[in-house]
Amino acid sequence: MYMEQGGEGPDLLLMLHGMGATGAVWSPMCAGAGIRWAGRWVVLDLPGHGQSGRQDSYAIGQYAATVGRAALPHVNPAGRLVVLGHSLGGVIGLALATGWFGVTPHQVFGAGIKIAWSDDELRRMDTLASQPAKTFSTEEDAWERYLKVSGLGGIANAATPVVTRGIQRGADGWRLAMDPRANAVGKPPLSELAALARCPVHLGRGRDDALVTMGQIRALDPNASDLGPHGHNVMVEAPARVWDWVASFT
Repeated sequence: MYMEQGGEGPDLLLMLHGMGATGAVWSPMCAGAGIRWAGRWVVLDLPGHGQSGRQDSYAIGQYAATVGRAALPHVNPAGRLVVLGHSLGGVIGLALATGWFGVTPHQVFGAGIKIAWSDDELRRMDTLASQPAKTFSTEEDAWERYLKVSGLGGIANAATPVVTRGIQRGADGWRLAMDPRANAVGKPPLSELAALARCPVHLGRGRDDALVTMGQIRALDPNASDLGPHGHNVMVEAPARVWDWVASFT
């Protein structure tokens, strides 16, 4: 598992990115962590993303088990473990909240979790998972595709730190760093995970997030937070707002 970390103290903030991205999307948050977070922080590239290794299965439980094993050595029993996940990372946070995967968070935050999945969307994801990684002849074309897949188009470019580790160069050209098989994550059992949570779970979304409505998210968390006039990648667009959200509960 590729990992970046910083800070000091017994408390730990674990930040988990969404599908198709890398842990670099948290770089705006990390830049303010010394002021906004009184503890340590860890950012991972999820399995099959960025510079982390691939795995045989990308089911939510498998993701959570791998992340739990990676995080456990960094958890201080005398401190709090807070998980902040975006999109897929938020679903993994909900799985960790069950306490079944080696760590038991004290609080979990999930931003921009996609809740409603159509049959067509699930079929498209399965199709993507069955296809080999597409090779691009130029680095520019690979970055264009990465920005689209990660949802960072329009708010970042290839020179922005939040896209770091998103593409890789091979012998025959450029490709996305993401393992295509990671698209086969399937429809997550969100209601079941929320019911099994052993710690407080806080959900939120940017007001302009096209992937989830406030009504959908409040069906899981009646007190879900409106994170302001921002899109799906709210932690990139408005890191201070996300820090305020975390601080309001921790």
